[in-house]
Amino acid sequence: MITRAKTAKSSLWGSAALVLGLIASPAIAEDKPATHADKPDASYQASMTTLGALDMEIPGLKPEDPILTPEQFSEGKTIYFERCAGCHGVLRKGATGKPLTTDITRERGYDALNAFITYGSPAGMPNWGSSGQLTEAQVDVMAKYLLLEPPTPPEWGMKDMKESWKVLVEPDKRPTAQENDWDLENLMSVTLRDSGEVALIDGNSYEIRRIIKTGYAVHISRMSKSGRYLFVIGRDGVVNMIDLWMKEPDSVAVIRAGLEARSVETSKFEGFEDKYAIAGSYWPPQYVIMDGNTLEPLKIVSTRGNIYDDQEYHPEPRVASILASHYKPEFIVNVKETGKILMVDYSDLKNLKTTEIEAERFLHDGGLDSTHRYFMVAANARNKIAVVDTKEGKLTAVVDTGGATPHPGRGANFTHPVFGPVWATSHLGDESVALIGTDPEGHPDNAWKIVDTFNALGGGSLFIKTHPKSNHVYVDATLNPEAEISASVAVFNIDGMKADADPEFKTLPIGEWAGIADGQPRVVQPEFNKDGTEVWFSVWNAKDKESAIVVVDDKTLELKTVIKDKRLITPTGKFNVTNTRDDVY
Repeated sequence: MITRAKTAKSSLWGSAALVLGLIASPAIAEDKPATHADKPDASYQASMTTLGALDMEIPGLKPEDPILTPEQFSEGKTIYFERCAGCHGVLRKGATGKPLTTDITRERGYDALNAFITYGSPAGMPNWGSSGQLTEAQVDVMAKYLLLEPPTPPEWGMKDMKESWKVLVEPDKRPTAQENDWDLENLMSVTLRDSGEVALIDGNSYEIRRIIKTGYAVHISRMSKSGRYLFVIGRDGVVNMIDLWMKEPDSVAVIRAGLEARSVETSKFEGFEDKYAIAGSYWPPQYVIMDGNTLEPLKIVSTRGNIYDDQEYHPEPRVASILASHYKPEFIVNVKETGKILMVDYSDLKNLKTTEIEAERFLHDGGLDSTHRYFMVAANARNKIAVVDTKEGKLTAVVDTGGATPHPGRGANFTHPVFGPVWATSHLGDESVALIGTDPEGHPDNAWKIVDTFNALGGGSLFIKTHPKSNHVYVDATLNPEAEISASVAVFNIDGMKADADPEFKTLPIGEWAGIADGQPRVVQPEFNKDGTEVWFSVWNAKDKESAIVVVDDKTLELKTVIKDKRLITPTGKFNVTNTRDDVY
């Protein structure tokens, strides 16, 4: 089917230089100022890769709608979900980016949209066309696509979940004791992003013990409190529950918890160990609590609701990170667009109680302080860290990091020689590292304040990491546009940190040590072994090129070994069983 419509004219639609209230003329865009959004943080948005793959029909058409073939509509939908929805929302109602609903796009017009997509803007829109990331034909399709009503992805409810749910090995058929000789305490679960797998790697011998099929692009691995079950979730919402006690560890249950997802966690509080699992979705906006032994879906809760500050309704608040409290039988559920942190009491699912904490919009990732009492989460588009007291169930502080787009992963806890216990985050948008005091009793003047900031290699950092037994802090720069920087890591000596001088850092050439000649491998996510004596780095290359894992001796900062295997396809996140189970970072 071809939709017939009137071609949009600049005289009808208005100035091509103005769209969404932002100036985007070719002259301005070609002479881009330094603040133009081709920086690393502009390229990092939560793409909806699995929503882009769904078949969706063209919404009801009107005579004035532009002409798009079904193939062009499908291409526009895919591009939008993979490149635009992270900022502008699945339904185009806006998130970190401006709304792109048809009342706005039609007022601005085809020519303005085409120019805006091509050249971007200093305010934050990447120059998709002039950078070569989209062809002229794709820009044309996108400008027309934005003039159509947005397609709405399907919901995913209890019926859908139960139809996807499979118990592959019944609980009574599983081992009663560990049947393999693996050192599970020092096992690494490594995401093989583009092959839809995880690799289980022995932390002692560096041997790949097992490759397990999972959902697409596993986002995180989480451990049950007992250390027996490994839970992984793909961007497609597929949760795999892996029994590490089996002679050959494998999935014993699987479920699709949503159509696009990022987070999974298990219950850790005393008396509820391994009892429940929880998964949160980007679409539909909801979380589901499941049986921790079988993944049977028990309770689905929508996160649609009102934004904490202006009280406006938001139709698609995505569930970001989820952690389990060590102080109460609660899951800490972070809801991006509404800026709310939900303390979900799982002790009685029939009479579910939730404490709703108003924090800050665009909550993303975070972790616990060294005592496990305080939860620190980045509201990264607002350049802030929200702090929650999980014992009292209250907001403690919202801290401006002073840097652009904090992205801590789980963060890094260590004792500063001057400022005492701190939690650290690096940033996507600049090279800064921020330290927040976390000891309200021993160092009350420093608590919940930025006590120090200093620079690392460059912008584009995704993770910062240390270990209680280490004297070093590692900061990657994965998304930095300079190949040498993105393939290196900055290492800071904790003992050498002072109050009145920026600490010096040593640069580790991880990519060079990997010995990969082809492609532009990027180094991502430091992860310690169980004993805190080694740090593992993923050297993440294109899926058709060689990747590797580089292991560094934490004491000497020298190369220890390089793990290479043709099965290591786009390795990204690595999760040590002990550190993940016990929230050690």
